[in-house]
Amino acid sequence: MLLQRDAQGQPIAIRREDYAAPAFWIDTVDLTFDLDPAKTRVLNRMQLRRNPDAPAQPLRLDGDELNLARVLVNGQGASFRMEGDQLVLDGLPSAEEGAFELEIFTTCCPIKNTKLMGLFVSEDTFFTQCEAEGFRRITYFLDRPDVMAMYTVTLRANKAAYPVLLSNGNLVEQGELPEGRHFAKWVDPFRKPCYLFALVAGKLVAREQRITARNGKEHLLQVYVRAGDLDKTEHAMNSLVNSVLWDEARFGLPLDLDRFMIVATSDFNMGAMENKGLNIFNTKYVLANQATATDADYSNIESVVGHEYFHNWSGDRVTCRDWFQLSLKEGLTVFRDQEFSQDLCADASARAVKRIEDVRVLRTAQFPEDAGPMAHPVRPDSYIEISNFYTVTIYEKGAEVVRMMQTLVGRKGFEKGITLYFERHDGQAVTCDDFAQAIADANPDSELSRLLPQFKRWYSQAGTPRLAAHGVYDAQNRSYTLSIVQSCPPTPGQATKEPFVIPVNIGLLDASGRELPMQLEGEERITHGTRTLVLSRAGEQITFVGLDAEPVPSILRGFSAPVILDFEYTDAQLLTLLANDPDPFNRWEAGQRLGLRAALQGIAALATDITPVLNDAYIDAMRSVLRNPKLDAAFKELVLTLPSETYIAEQLDVVDPQRVHLVRDAMRAQLASALFSDWQQVYEENHDTGAYTPDPTSSGRRALAGMALNFLCLAARSSGDTVWPGKTLQRFKDAGNMTDRFNALNALVSSGHTLAAQALARFHAIFKDEALVIDKWFSLQAGAPDRGGDILPLVKQLMKHPDFSIKNPNRARSVIFSYCSANPGAFHRPDAAGYVFWSERVIELDAINPQVAARLARALDRWSKLAEPYRSAAREAIARVAAKPDLSKDTHEVVTRALAGN
Repeated sequence: MLLQRDAQGQPIAIRREDYAAPAFWIDTVDLTFDLDPAKTRVLNRMQLRRNPDAPAQPLRLDGDELNLARVLVNGQGASFRMEGDQLVLDGLPSAEEGAFELEIFTTCCPIKNTKLMGLFVSEDTFFTQCEAEGFRRITYFLDRPDVMAMYTVTLRANKAAYPVLLSNGNLVEQGELPEGRHFAKWVDPFRKPCYLFALVAGKLVAREQRITARNGKEHLLQVYVRAGDLDKTEHAMNSLVNSVLWDEARFGLPLDLDRFMIVATSDFNMGAMENKGLNIFNTKYVLANQATATDADYSNIESVVGHEYFHNWSGDRVTCRDWFQLSLKEGLTVFRDQEFSQDLCADASARAVKRIEDVRVLRTAQFPEDAGPMAHPVRPDSYIEISNFYTVTIYEKGAEVVRMMQTLVGRKGFEKGITLYFERHDGQAVTCDDFAQAIADANPDSELSRLLPQFKRWYSQAGTPRLAAHGVYDAQNRSYTLSIVQSCPPTPGQATKEPFVIPVNIGLLDASGRELPMQLEGEERITHGTRTLVLSRAGEQITFVGLDAEPVPSILRGFSAPVILDFEYTDAQLLTLLANDPDPFNRWEAGQRLGLRAALQGIAALATDITPVLNDAYIDAMRSVLRNPKLDAAFKELVLTLPSETYIAEQLDVVDPQRVHLVRDAMRAQLASALFSDWQQVYEENHDTGAYTPDPTSSGRRALAGMALNFLCLAARSSGDTVWPGKTLQRFKDAGNMTDRFNALNALVSSGHTLAAQALARFHAIFKDEALVIDKWFSLQAGAPDRGGDILPLVKQLMKHPDFSIKNPNRARSVIFSYCSANPGAFHRPDAAGYVFWSERVIELDAINPQVAARLARALDRWSKLAEPYRSAAREAIARVAAKPDLSKDTHEVVTRALAGN
């Protein structure tokens, strides 16, 4: 699709303030597909009526790359015209004349649809992807989420080639047709927007399971995959069953269809899609067995299956009025899938690990987005291409906004609010304001209800708020006063920000690490444990009384708000928190702060020779963590993981990526050598987890054993020891599951040992027919530490490998994204070769799949923070992409905003 521009040549932006209800409503849609890879015929019969509340105007239907053959109104030929990609019809019946039938017959070519939007073919199977604006690539339509209709779909195809024919809702009829063809007719009993439409046709097999809901109704659950993959669907099915049961138990939301289907495809731009009753998934989030999938894969499948199922209510039954409200469904549903995974955890420690993992994603991906040229509010005000706003801000930050609502009204109060939300808005297309109002109205005495207009600034203001906190102890009055000032930096289009409502969970510890009771000045009651302070002014002071000595404040427990906390902890205070804080998040956070402090000091002091970056106190603290029998293995692995290069870079005003990489590499080497004997013991104690299960305890032990193996091989690299690399290779060969095997392979590759080549060759030979496993093989090599500039030549060589195809999004991500977006030490080369490679790949991908290209383009969002010579070279590369005359609007928006954001 060509980029639309105004008279001045500027791209046309869609603005939230310009929203207007559609001029027509579509009540019913009857679609008939004659499926053929080269020429699929689509007959679309719709019942429409004018919207009496909208000004009279022509009907404008969206289309993209369609061949129009026929247009009939009430069975008669109709006058129409084309304006760009829109089909425009005048002279339609008035509102008083009532509904009318519109029939449109088109054809399209799914086999050539490399954009993977609309109707496309993957490995001889038909799939659809219609969110956000893909339905217009199937037929002419009012392609917007507030137009909700009832759908009947008839699929016709060659039976031998396409024996399985699926669409939304319930199968009401199927049968044979002449010439070896057959048909299936599906009726969806619920109104839905067109972005939730789906069809699948091909040679597939299904794992099936019947469950009985609390109301006694029986449902059929099906997971469809290609023949040969059925043995990898048990975990996805178990996750789906658990999702159905959890949503009914936690929020009282039952499965509302006779059947619920999941279908997996290897060609997919996204992780999965929540089409009503027929979820289409990237195979990455469906297929798993212990031989081919890691513990992380199992966890991701559970989360994504849950996410898409939960959309059945939060997104399908109640959907978005317009795409600016995207977080209405995505932020809420991410929150729901996070709660689901936490609720499945057997103990508090596992819940804490899940929370920490979610926060790491937010801080390493969303915080940089908030600080970069693509910064936007959770509810954006404008966009050029909506696909660019499927972002961590919409999803992860949106989830944090929902989480703060739950914090302000309590868990039970939030459940009351959810119930009211669905009672009010079932079957409607609504806004973020409608959701927030429902939660507040269900809890009229809550802080959320009192502060609702101000709280909604989280939806309208971009950027990450900062809390500057300072504590003063008054020995004479036995009081401790905590002063907190909130601020938020300017973001594109928003120079000034008003104060947010920020819930801050806090506790107090004494110098020995014991938790202190808390009593606020002027209050009689004493609080034990964690207390929630609600900040709503630019600056606030909170005084605690009855304290015999200066406490160590544990601020922002559980990461109660998506903010940056600036508090000048001493090393001694952080060590106290790391060793004793009963809040697991802040215990982990204390270790991260100590590691980050060491990294920043090392970067500032870096000279020709690397001196030890980590002091003895930090090393001793990490040793104590490893030896602490009361801490779970998964938590230990998180604490011992140093802040990432990306996160470290975000704390700097000017970034020399090579310096950041050098210092963090030195920190890892120091941990490896200083704790060598501990790593050996940790490995011996944790590497044998018995029969494979992906539960949190076993997964945590495997993660810690894998970390130990990595550090042992790293230490061996500097000492010349060959024992542990040899043991690691043997572990790789003998491993009984993919997690242990891949951990061993990663240890050899990341340490740069010569045995890595042998292991990589063996790994490929074993798994050459397993696409998802080969993705791991590619990704590991493209993301490996750079030693002397060797990774870019390797990446170019990997792109020539027979198994590589840039047209497959998973494969493109495994090589190109792993290098450009996830390997800063290798990507940011002084000779700018990494940036040249990036620009070439963005342009190449843009011609194939603009959505994937636009996501790759974001690898240089933060170019303006780079030191020279990186900065000028990065800008030149971005400008080179922006100058491409036929660039898609997806990629054009990203690169032009990057240039303008300097």
